Amino acid sequence: MSKIVVIAGLAESLIRFRGDLLDAMRANGHEVTAIAPEQDDSVRERLAEKGITYHVVPMVRAGLNPLADLRYLLKLSWYLRRLKPDVVLAYTIKPVVYGLFAARLARVQRRYALITGLGYAFTDVETSFSRRLVNRIASGLYRFGLHFADGLFFQNPDDRQLFKNQGLVKTDLPTWIVNGSGVDTKSFPVQPLPPQPSFLFVGRLLRDKGVIEYVEAARTLKTTFPQATFHLVGPLDSNPSGINAGIVANWEKERIIRYHGSVSDVKPYLAACSVFVLPSYREGTPRSVLEAMSSGRAIITTDAPGCRETVQNGINGMLVKPRDSADLAKAMTCLAGSSDLREQMGRTSRKLAEEKYDVHQVNTFMIEKMQLHN
Repeated sequence: MSKIVVIAGLAESLIRFRGDLLDAMRANGHEVTAIAPEQDDSVRERLAEKGITYHVVPMVRAGLNPLADLRYLLKLSWYLRRLKPDVVLAYTIKPVVYGLFAARLARVQRRYALITGLGYAFTDVETSFSRRLVNRIASGLYRFGLHFADGLFFQNPDDRQLFKNQGLVKTDLPTWIVNGSGVDTKSFPVQPLPPQPSFLFVGRLLRDKGVIEYVEAARTLKTTFPQATFHLVGPLDSNPSGINAGIVANWEKERIIRYHGSVSDVKPYLAACSVFVLPSYREGTPRSVLEAMSSGRAIITTDAPGCRETVQNGINGMLVKPRDSADLAKAMTCLAGSSDLREQMGRTSRKLAEEKYDVHQVNTFMIEKMQLHN
């Protein structure tokens, strides 16, 4: 039995994205502790049901505050010295950077990181000075933190190649690619398709997620497919790429989209849609797409890092150019006009989810690489 500490940047992600992995660690006989920044009683209770202890270490998620980050580092180190784990797994940038260093200070023997996506700091880097500055800072932080890693998981090959090209990882550091966070295909069964074309976007409302392009494409389709509906599900976000609440309200007033806000369960929205759309500029591997695939939905996403891996173009969905609302509208028009194509692609999506993205396969791979299998 090993003692494992998992360090997250968001408490809810421990349930939504890592819950099955935590279960797999426990099933292999290990003692598991989770650390995240928020005092979240719901997460604490759900982790306790899994037999997992939860600790809160406050962290300023956005921006750089040297004093706050130093406090985060020192508190992490204090916890790790007290818990004495054999293994640490960290994901998202600050837990990776400061968590791995804290684990080294606490003399944790095996230290692993999971890169779940690169986000704002690595998207559209050449478009502005502020983006370039954020990218330089983030790259420097990753280079520092990953120096203390014993192994590194990526969710797509583009991210791994970028890290290698920029010298962010040591040449001898073991790196592996996993198929995203995986999806529990039993929890997301195939749902009957509605007869009318209905499009769904699920994600944080960020420009980098392609929300603007989605709305522009929806506006185009409204003229030729007035019966089609277009839905947005997800929270507003304070990220520099975030979309203002007033803009979303105007879209609703125009009757272009229906905004449902942040929801605790996406299954009813997946059941009500016939096509899932994510025109993101960059992802790790989007869990929302995997859930839609498992539900038997055709996928439209971008030919961009992390997104392109989920779609076999013309087979289970369509790949479109990033930042191109006209190309997106063309793909949406094609699927809006053919219920047979929506059904055929949806069946293939489900097959791919079962064969490639099953969460148990993903977790087994990670556990083997971290030497945590029985």
